[in-house]
Amino acid sequence: MSWAKEFVELDKSVHERESFDCGEIALNTFIRTQAAKHMEAGISKTIVLPVTVSLPSGKFPICAFYTMTPGAIKRADLPKDLAKKLPYYPIPVFLLAQMAVHENYQNQGLGKTTLIQALGNFYEINKYMPAYAVIVDCVNENAEKFYVQYDFKVLGKHNGRTRMYLPMNTIIQLFNKT
Repeated sequence: MSWAKEFVELDKSVHERESFDCGEIALNTFIRTQAAKHMEAGISKTIVLPVTVSLPSGKFPICAFYTMTPGAIKRADLPKDLAKKLPYYPIPVFLLAQMAVHENYQNQGLGKTTLIQALGNFYEINKYMPAYAVIVDCVNENAEKFYVQYDFKVLGKHNGRTRMYLPMNTIIQLFNKT
């Protein structure tokens, strides 16, 4: 099966979530049981890339997804050379809270496509609601290696995961070139 041409907002009446399997239990559990609830509560937005053909149920399986939410970090959590230029109150950031590609679609460039889509959304949001950076909390070492390829830098550990960031200025430069 192939994936759709565009990402869309998760709709539990349209998207089949139970079969999603990226190989990471936490991410599978999130898309299956928590993503829609978090959207209903107004705390995040999950965007999915469905397959092009529906199941007999009429629902469309998910090839990839990402979840966006606002956040804040302490000035002290940033490298000293960056922190000295910022105020002492919490620094607004965007959190790429979850991102995953179904195992059947891995190693086909869909991770990069999904990340670019997410960063593009953050770029657009930043025009109206500025933030300092995009933050990710890596679920494992493979995720760390993935984000390093795209110039994310390590901030440290957060809840047992490696926290990385990409400054919005870098994202702005990237999207202003295209």
